[in-house]
Amino acid sequence: MRRALRLARRGWGWTAPNPMVGAVVVHGGEVVGEGWHAELGGPHAEVMALAAAGDRARGADLYVTLEPCNHHGRTPPCTEAVIAAGVRRVIVAVRDPNPVAQGGIDRLRQAGITVIEEVESEAAAEINAPFLLAQRVTDRPFVTLKLAVSMDAMLAPRDRSRLQLTGPEAMREVHRMRANADAIAVGVGTVLADDPKLTVRAGRRPRVAPTRIVFGDASRVPAASALVKTARKVPTWVISRGPNPPNEEPPAVRDAAATGSLATKGVRCLAAPTLRDQLALVRQAGVHHLLVEGGAGLAGGLLSAGLVDRLVIFQVPVLLGAGALAAFGGVELAAAASGALPGRWQVVTERAFGDDRMTVYAPTASLAR
Repeated sequence: MRRALRLARRGWGWTAPNPMVGAVVVHGGEVVGEGWHAELGGPHAEVMALAAAGDRARGADLYVTLEPCNHHGRTPPCTEAVIAAGVRRVIVAVRDPNPVAQGGIDRLRQAGITVIEEVESEAAAEINAPFLLAQRVTDRPFVTLKLAVSMDAMLAPRDRSRLQLTGPEAMREVHRMRANADAIAVGVGTVLADDPKLTVRAGRRPRVAPTRIVFGDASRVPAASALVKTARKVPTWVISRGPNPPNEEPPAVRDAAATGSLATKGVRCLAAPTLRDQLALVRQAGVHHLLVEGGAGLAGGLLSAGLVDRLVIFQVPVLLGAGALAAFGGVELAAAASGALPGRWQVVTERAFGDDRMTVYAPTASLAR
C-alpha cells in the first residue's frame, strides 16, 4: 500500500477535481502490475495496474489507495475491470465519499471478492484531503495557509521591506504546492509589498494553471502590478468586502466603474460581505483547493474564523526582532464549545528543506470546521 501511495503522488497537479490514486497488483508475493491516475479523464489506477499485470492478475491481490469507482463517468467502472480480471482480494486504504462513485467495495464483495479496508488510511486520506473535504463541505474550498516565518515567528522586518525569508529548496516546495491547488490567494497588502506573480515556475507544471485571487479593496490593487498585467493569460480575481450587485446571483461580477480599470484588463471582480461568504464565492466558481500565501491580515482572518484546514509553516533560521510584523498577532481565538484548548493543532508532517524547516499542521477534531 505504501508503494501505491507513492504512485498516487505521480498524479500531483493533474487529476483535480478527481483524487490521486495508486494501485499495485501482487501475485505470489511478487509485484506484477502498477498504475496510477495520471490525469483527469485518463485511465484509472486500477485499470492501468491490471493491464500491466495481464493474465497474472487472476488470483492476485490488488492494493488501491481509494475505493474502486462503481459508476460510468469519464471512464467505465473500475469494479467491472477488477471483477473481469479475476482478482482474488482487494485491499483498500479509504472509501470514496463521492455519492456518485461510491459503492465499489459492496459491488466487489457481491462478486465474491474479499475486500480489506483501512490499510494506511491516514496517509491515503492526507494525500487527497482537499478531495475528501469537498465531498462533505460544499460551502467553501479546502484552505491551505502557507506562511514563512522567522525564528521569532515574524513575517516581515520592522521597516516592512521586501525580504525573501525562505531558501531555494523551500521555494521549490512552495511551487510544488502551488501546482496542486486550484487557486492561489494573497491579501492586497502582499500585492502592494511584494508584487507577486503567483504562478508555478519550478518543477512539473500543473494540468491547469491555478487561478490567482486577491482578497481586499479592489481600488488598492495597482493596475501596473504583475497580477493585473497578466490577467488575460492567467485567470485573476479580486474579491472585495461588500454586498453583491443587485439582481445578480453569486459569484457576481462587479462592473468596471465599481472596481476602477481592473475589469477592463481582464480581472474578475467579486464582492461578498464576510470572509466566509467570499470563500463561498470561490467554491461556487469551481475552486476546491485554495492555497493562501499571506499576508498577515488575511491569515489572521482565516485562522480566527476557523477556516484553515492545513497550516504550513516554513520556519527559517533568522531573527527579525522587535517591531517586526508578527505572524499571528491578528489572530483572535475563541474557546471551542467542547472545552478543548483554544488554538490546538496537530502535526501532520515535518521536513527540512535546506536550512528551513517545514511543519504541516491540521486542526484537531474538536476545532476543525
